[in-house]
Amino acid sequence: MSVFTPLTRPELEVFLAPYGLGRLRDFQGISAGSENSNFFVSLEQGEFVLTLVERGPVQDLPFFIELLDVLHDAGLPVPYALRTTEGEALRSLAGKPALLQPRLAGKHVSQANAHHCQEVGKLLGQLHGATRSHVLERKTDRGLDWMLSEGAQLLSNLAPANQPLLSDALAEIQTHHAAILALPRANLHADLFRDNALFDGPHLAGLIDFYNACSGPMLYDVAIALNDWCSTEDGALDAPRARALLGAYAALRPFTPSEAELWPVMLRVACVRFWISRLIAAESFAGQDVLIHNPDEFQRRLAQRQQVHLPLPFAL
Repeated sequence: MSVFTPLTRPELEVFLAPYGLGRLRDFQGISAGSENSNFFVSLEQGEFVLTLVERGPVQDLPFFIELLDVLHDAGLPVPYALRTTEGEALRSLAGKPALLQPRLAGKHVSQANAHHCQEVGKLLGQLHGATRSHVLERKTDRGLDWMLSEGAQLLSNLAPANQPLLSDALAEIQTHHAAILALPRANLHADLFRDNALFDGPHLAGLIDFYNACSGPMLYDVAIALNDWCSTEDGALDAPRARALLGAYAALRPFTPSEAELWPVMLRVACVRFWISRLIAAESFAGQDVLIHNPDEFQRRLAQRQQVHLPLPFAL
């Protein structure tokens, strides 16, 4: 169970009272999270999700609240921070920053098809379109400099056969550092994996877990999503799914020549980011009852991305 901070019913009832949403019926921890403590909360007036923020500086939380308000106002299916009757959105529970949000309908898909990928590409294009003209600035704490620093420290811990793969990827990041940061920007979800999207039948009904959201190159967000939604079990790209995602996205925001040039690089960068973060998590939480995603998944994907034969569509 990935709940780092357990809660008791009495303390939760005290916390929920100022929202005016009725009596607490039930609550349970959510096992899917790997960074924050999340709970399903059932109240008389509806179903909600409570998040205790375990990672990251508290000063970033107003950014997340504002970003989700912007996306909600743009009609995107995202959670947003509920306010108490006094208008308070960011509060504290069990010594941790706490947010209460509506629970979105739908469920995760484990086996993505081309239609799912088309829906993801469309929603990602809408997200970028809602923010690119007025980007809310937040530098990611897991950006290029972080990858270079942490990756260099992890190299000696890898199996000798995998060291050249990471070493070459870090050298590539160093080479293209400035060009990547110069790509067209917007606000990014930066973690649009299958377990952060909710489908209600064929429709993408919700996009959740914005705690990695930041400002940055839109192409990076596309690469992160495509690496998860369009990969086969051995890490290779599934072309029909990838074309569906990219085509739906490009219909809303055509790609640029600079993005087309850096596309293979960005796919590899996105693999490096999650390979490194999963290696760190596996080491930090070893032996604990915490969901740990397998780092080898992104090692395989990075190996498969050494040659990319899938160009971006409609590059202008």
